[in-house]
Amino acid sequence: MIITEIKSHKDLTEKIGKKDLAYVLIYKKGSGLSECALKNINEAANGNNGFELFSVNVAVVRDVHSEYSITSAPTLLSFEKGKFKNTYKGCNDKIYYKSVFENLVHYAASGTEKPQKRVTVYSTPTCSWCTTIKNYLRTNGIRFKDVDVSKDQKAAEEMARRSGQQGVPQTNINGQVVVGFDKEKINHLLGIEG
Repeated sequence: MIITEIKSHKDLTEKIGKKDLAYVLIYKKGSGLSECALKNINEAANGNNGFELFSVNVAVVRDVHSEYSITSAPTLLSFEKGKFKNTYKGCNDKIYYKSVFENLVHYAASGTEKPQKRVTVYSTPTCSWCTTIKNYLRTNGIRFKDVDVSKDQKAAEEMARRSGQQGVPQTNINGQVVVGFDKEKINHLLGIEG
């Protein structure tokens, strides 16, 4: 799949304005993590024509990441019908990106599905239960925003304020916080069978 380079925020809005689905990778050319994300996204998107893929090199383009409050690269942004929907931070493996692309393509293509609840997982890279819950959500086709609280102090403070606890994982499902991997509560809130 060809990844189109974006030159400015105006260029971005013009290119994604009429697209049903579009993804924009905000990256820093030459950074190991960014190059990893670019490679894995490209491999995951290969052969899929249900969406458009764009990239923004923050070393050259300065007005896109600030528009969407992005403070770290790489970050993948998703847009539906020109509207900003979600972020996926860091370099993830191609299976993760493939599930992101397939879930959103499936969701957008089927107008009969109920909209999914907003799901945010607060995690850290070294937390094994965080990995467990993220894999569980992916397995069940649940899209979520992953927030690494070890790198985002404001998010860590917000998480602790909402739940009264600082431990991870914490999952915010439409405003209801689940501390730890409480499978029964997560299943109930998200309508997962089993």
